[in-house]
Amino acid sequence: MKKPYFPKKAIVTNGMPYGNKPLHFGHVGGLFIHSDIYARFLRVRIGKENVIYVSGADCYGSGTEVKFNEAKDGGYSGTIEDFVADFHREQKAVLDSYNVSLNLYAASALPPAAEIHHKLSEEFFEEWHENGFLKLDEGEQFFDVEKNSVLNGRQVEGRCPIVGCRSEVAYADECSLGHQYSPHELIAPKSVISGTVPVLKPIKNWYFDLECFEGALKDRQVLQREEGISRKFLLSNIDDFLKKPAILISNQHDFEKLRTVCEQMPKHEAEFNEGKKSATLVFNNLKDREISCKLLRGAEIRFRTGTTLTPFRLTGNVNWGIPAPKREGVNDQTFWCWPESLWAPISFVQTYLELEDRADDWRDWWFNEESRVYQFIGEDNIYFYSVAGIGLFMAINEIEQRDMQTNLPIIIPNRHVFFGNSKASSSGELKPPQAAELLEHYTVEQLRMHFAHMALHGNSSSFFPKAVIKKYLQDGVSLPESMAKNLDSFDATLAEGNILTNVYNRLVRSCFYTVQKYYDGKLPQIPITPAILEQAMAIIDNYEWAMYRFEFAKVIDLMDVYLRNANKTWSANIKDESRIAQTLVDAFHEVRTAATLLHPFAPDGTERIRHYLNIDERLWDWNFIDKPIDFFITPEHDFVFLEPKVDFFHKHPSQLT
Repeated sequence: MKKPYFPKKAIVTNGMPYGNKPLHFGHVGGLFIHSDIYARFLRVRIGKENVIYVSGADCYGSGTEVKFNEAKDGGYSGTIEDFVADFHREQKAVLDSYNVSLNLYAASALPPAAEIHHKLSEEFFEEWHENGFLKLDEGEQFFDVEKNSVLNGRQVEGRCPIVGCRSEVAYADECSLGHQYSPHELIAPKSVISGTVPVLKPIKNWYFDLECFEGALKDRQVLQREEGISRKFLLSNIDDFLKKPAILISNQHDFEKLRTVCEQMPKHEAEFNEGKKSATLVFNNLKDREISCKLLRGAEIRFRTGTTLTPFRLTGNVNWGIPAPKREGVNDQTFWCWPESLWAPISFVQTYLELEDRADDWRDWWFNEESRVYQFIGEDNIYFYSVAGIGLFMAINEIEQRDMQTNLPIIIPNRHVFFGNSKASSSGELKPPQAAELLEHYTVEQLRMHFAHMALHGNSSSFFPKAVIKKYLQDGVSLPESMAKNLDSFDATLAEGNILTNVYNRLVRSCFYTVQKYYDGKLPQIPITPAILEQAMAIIDNYEWAMYRFEFAKVIDLMDVYLRNANKTWSANIKDESRIAQTLVDAFHEVRTAATLLHPFAPDGTERIRHYLNIDERLWDWNFIDKPIDFFITPEHDFVFLEPKVDFFHKHPSQLT
């Protein structure tokens, strides 16, 4: 039977949370739990010494400047470094409380990673510049007249000009869904720092020539479809960014005027809709579209642009940023926070290797043909990680004379996790629950199981933690009316945890109490029923394929059925005294199999099972995945005595009253 491929070495990482705020439930439930499950699985599948799991706080940028200044206005007395360090400590503590097993949770602006990150940022810039992948371009940038300040990124808010965009907010030159555009295209811009309408000024910035990687990006699409593990909506989203440059014009009252302007444009394909007086214009390159946009603006014809590859801005002039190298007379710029956050995981890998006194460096992991990089992100960030970031890494491959497709990151985007039926936002009216807050009502493993089962590989999911919502309503928090209904019914947040606290607990306890009652705590020395072995191997094979495809919800469904069937088999046979020994041996094999497979999802409870089995960590090792318990023990082996009413998987104290 064909087996899924796993590399010899792997990096696991994810999108970086901003370093200017606490972690809310979406950070942990939508990203970190998923990446942690996969890192834990890979450690037992290919060896823990062959897996590096890193992430960190994205510290730099205008957004952090805005938050820091707000904090100062509120009495904060520390520096901006202190500001991000405070949040970094808080974020790290929350991740630890959720059993997120990072080898390193760093911060782009803080030791020990900061110095390495600055150095690598400069090295990458120099390499791209030397090899002709960068270009200096004078573009328009927003300027706040009232504050006498250049505005960057999130210091400007408006509406996205891209046709069909559903983003809630757009910033200076990119929206919350990653669409890129020129600042003059932003609809209804407003300065965040003064509330006034900013003006545009010409300013030079460095851009990465993403257009020249269009062919390689399309080739990668073919390879990803052939491999068959990339999520469909990811590939569809990338396809949108690889479309030819287009202009879309609708409801043009002076249709003949539009036709006249089109005749002055560079070569293009035009589709006119006479009935609706609309048109779609498609160009061969971005330069021709820009010329045509100027003609339309000059004729006062309103239009929107379509998604396409645009030069990716690398620099700006935010004070709180990594200084960019001085080149061609430009000497006062810093890296834009988005691009430097894309290579920050490389810096974190290098930091970890140096902290561990390892002889290898990041290239032995990031661009090694025997290695893979797995990067879990939110769907809003597909453009940055799967288009712009991949282009940057393709350039590094070409510079170092490798095939451009060599070991590019496998991007695993997750759909949104809604609070109730609404998308909660730290900056919106509906605030998301903080990750730490959830632990006041649920156990870590209840939450890990629930978030892992959300099937975010295909659809956005609603998070409806009834215990939290009840507390909010008691405290007078304003919530949508739909969230206040049916609060006395079953709390779905507990559903997956009940597989552990009810179904699995029952089986494990039954096994230990029975072996203590009838066999003095020693496992009977008889073979496992062949059908039980076959069922275990079937679940292992299905589990491995689901993990290969990052389908964690499917894993939980498989384990639910497996454990319920194991309990039914136990109940059907244990009352027959002639079958007690066989039933016990078979059930212990099911307990052992489930413990190994659930260990990445529920590490605390499964570690308790291992403790009472009195078996070493080989129990988790995939090299022994098909081995029964008697492989690890001698005939005289004693299990640890299980006291009455011991739970291997716990409910939250608030659920026991």
